Amino acid sequence: MNGWIIAVMAIYLLGMIFIGWTFSKKSNNISDFFLGGRKLGSLVTAMSAEASDMSSYLLMGLPGLALACGTAEVGWTAIGLGVGTYLNWLLVAKRIRVYSDKINAVTIPEFFSKRFGDNKHIISLVAALVIAVFFVPYAASGFNACGTLFNSLSGGSIPYFTAMLVSAIVIVAYTALGGFLAASTTDLIQSIVMTLALVLIVFFGIHYAGGWDNVVSNAHNIPSYLNMTSTYDYVNGTSTDFGFLSIISTLAWGLGYFGMPHILLRFMAIKDSTKLRTSRRIATVWVFVSMGIAILIGIIGSAAIANGAIDLDAANGQRIIVEFAKLMGSHGIFLAIIGGVVLAGILAATMSTADSQLLAASSSVTKDFLIDFCHLKISDKGSMLLSRLIIIVIALVGVIWARNEGSVFSIVSFAWGGFGAAFGPVILCGLFWKRTNKWGAIAGMLGGGAMVFIWKYGIAKLGGAFAIYELLPAFIFGLILTIVVSLLTGKPDKEVVDTFDAVAEELKA
Repeated sequence: MNGWIIAVMAIYLLGMIFIGWTFSKKSNNISDFFLGGRKLGSLVTAMSAEASDMSSYLLMGLPGLALACGTAEVGWTAIGLGVGTYLNWLLVAKRIRVYSDKINAVTIPEFFSKRFGDNKHIISLVAALVIAVFFVPYAASGFNACGTLFNSLSGGSIPYFTAMLVSAIVIVAYTALGGFLAASTTDLIQSIVMTLALVLIVFFGIHYAGGWDNVVSNAHNIPSYLNMTSTYDYVNGTSTDFGFLSIISTLAWGLGYFGMPHILLRFMAIKDSTKLRTSRRIATVWVFVSMGIAILIGIIGSAAIANGAIDLDAANGQRIIVEFAKLMGSHGIFLAIIGGVVLAGILAATMSTADSQLLAASSSVTKDFLIDFCHLKISDKGSMLLSRLIIIVIALVGVIWARNEGSVFSIVSFAWGGFGAAFGPVILCGLFWKRTNKWGAIAGMLGGGAMVFIWKYGIAKLGGAFAIYELLPAFIFGLILTIVVSLLTGKPDKEVVDTFDAVAEELKA
């Protein structure tokens, strides 16, 4: 029945291309293409932001980690991400929407440049380079996930590279055709498919695991499986402490939200900033509920493996939803179609992130590097054509990166840390502290981004207290640099300060 599953997924992919083609008629200028003309409604803004955030981590990473190690690490990660989501909407969303509109900025690098009065666009160049460094491998991991999924479902009859290439072509097609509006609309649809996939797997998973009582009994029989201060070591079958430092390090995932370009762009694009409260509520509830269900699926999966319904070792736990869907596909056409919807959810999680990354990277190269920094003279129509070509080029680089089968998911946490440390402190200082100047912003961006590399590949190897998620020390270092360098250098120009004050007054109104 895998043929039916693949057919459902193929129909889903064609539907995404159709949406891209439909919205291609609505992008009339560069603002439409990169920011949707700031016309997004509250529901689309909320669900697009969160769908583009979660990627395949929601349907593969969280269940896999819960299955293998229990609730401690995955639980604190989910709490950090949930709190980070709420604070990002609460602190950043309205301010960056009003501020970006005030200074007419349509990309994150352009926002930095205009916010800090950098007429030479040095900040936008640095920001564009950061986006290029971290987004290309991030997008490659999405292509890899799609290729691996189709290759697995076909039993190897569809080669990995072919499957990965076709998936990349689909993502590029609807993104290049429809731009921001297409990416945001497909993200809304993909969030619905992701939610449906999670709910379906819970019900079918409990059935295959032998019932809810069996799921609970299995979890209680595994050492520290449901403990939030110790974690299960599936290799040795024992429990290990998950102490205060580990908890703080894991919660630090939430800091990444303040610097995610593809999420910040959703804030900038909402039609009415007064609707952001509604968007915040929708987004926060969806994030907490969806991550909770994903973790529950991992716990159910552990029981299904113990029950003999699924043959899978804990080391490959991230495939648990795929295995559930394949099991459903072996019980008739109806369940095979349901299984196809479930696996389309994994595609949705991956594609909703990849399309946003491609668009953000393209906007940085086209608008911030070629037009603003290199002073390329080109019409709006020419800019959109160039942006579409840049999307294709970036995707090709991503395809080359992911051409060999093998997981590149580990790069996701690194890229998340890179954006969070490089952009997060500068965003927060730029929105809340008018004394921040361009030199502090440049220092914070470069220092935070560099510290991610230094900590991960150098300091963390010392072990012990140093073996923490690189985002936390890099974020703190970037924040300190932004503040100290701003204080040691000249005050911002009067025009920059006046604009900051004007935005503050508008926010009070």
